[in-house]
Amino acid sequence: MLEALIFVVFPFCMLFAAISDMLSMTIANRVSVLLVVVFALVAPLTGMEWAAYGLHFAAGALVLTVTFGLFAMGGMGGGDAKLLAATAVWMGLNIQLVQYLVASTLIGGLLTIAILLYRKSPLAAFTGQNPFLRHFADEKTGVPYGIALGLGGLLTYPDSPLMVWALARLAS
Repeated sequence: MLEALIFVVFPFCMLFAAISDMLSMTIANRVSVLLVVVFALVAPLTGMEWAAYGLHFAAGALVLTVTFGLFAMGGMGGGDAKLLAATAVWMGLNIQLVQYLVASTLIGGLLTIAILLYRKSPLAAFTGQNPFLRHFADEKTGVPYGIALGLGGLLTYPDSPLMVWALARLAS
């Protein structure tokens, strides 16, 4: 049962956030809340030491502090900030968090360049009414960075502490 929660909840939330941000330019608070609550309930049941458990929440608090500073300066959306912090709780204060941040940053940079090029292309005028592409085509909107955060999370999740634990349980 724990393994199923670990295999399903995080990937589902990452995909939901990416698709939601693409379609509506918002990431619902319930996604970040679900991530934190499920981690808080599941992690102790995996035998995670309390010190490590605390460091996972410290990672989330640290990332939330930095991202809300960026949000206050207008450099990041609130949903993105909360999703980053909730994802940091799952990754922990370790190399997996760094890998997640680097992967999301690289994907986000490529996504931003692709969207800017798309907005300048004639294709944007023809496809701008498509529900999946309308925010990509609109020069007045920002970049749906939840896509990069979701993909970065999915790419780095297999090395996260809970996923490593769940895979080891299945292997034994």
